[in-house]
Amino acid sequence: MGRVKQGAGAGVDERLAKALTHPLRLRILTMLHDGVASPNELAKELGEPLGNVSYHARTLERLGCIELVRTAQRRGAIEHYYRAIKRPFFSDRDWKRLPPSARQSVSDLALQLIWTDTSDALKAGVFDSRDDRHLSRTPLVLDKEAWEELNELLAGVVARAAELTAESAVRLSRSDGDGIRSRLVLMHFEAAAEDSGPRGARRARGRRRAKSGS
Repeated sequence: MGRVKQGAGAGVDERLAKALTHPLRLRILTMLHDGVASPNELAKELGEPLGNVSYHARTLERLGCIELVRTAQRRGAIEHYYRAIKRPFFSDRDWKRLPPSARQSVSDLALQLIWTDTSDALKAGVFDSRDDRHLSRTPLVLDKEAWEELNELLAGVVARAAELTAESAVRLSRSDGDGIRSRLVLMHFEAAAEDSGPRGARRARGRRRAKSGS
């Protein structure tokens, strides 16, 4: 889930843009990228009414974002199992075309998933289990040219990560290894003004005291 630079992958089409205008559809689509599931299973994990999840799953199927892979008889009813066939990745051009509400929904869900993944890894004691894991936070001050170049570099990392995943799948199919399950998170965003928030307020008070000589 996220953005790609133009040319780094297929852009979002109108059907996918429509699918992502509802936050529940976005959550369903994201979960179905992790594996096949039925609306009943999704509803339990999401804590949402089955009727709502089933409705939005059918909408996603109609929009060509997910597909039915099998059915099964469960307690006198037929349960439908789906998988995702579209990924919510956007070119810069397509991202700009999305309404602000859709962009906000994508960002909100991505941040929720990032926190969940991080929290689960910390609780399981695996976040720091490898001595070569990467974690960094780098405050920057950039002009427009540098901002755009950095975004290009990050898009390249995402594209290469997708290639490495495909290459790994081939090698793993020839071996008995299970592979290293991991999460790659990249964020580059405009920061709040220096004087906003509690820390900024403390800095501002410190500057005022320094100027007054107190």
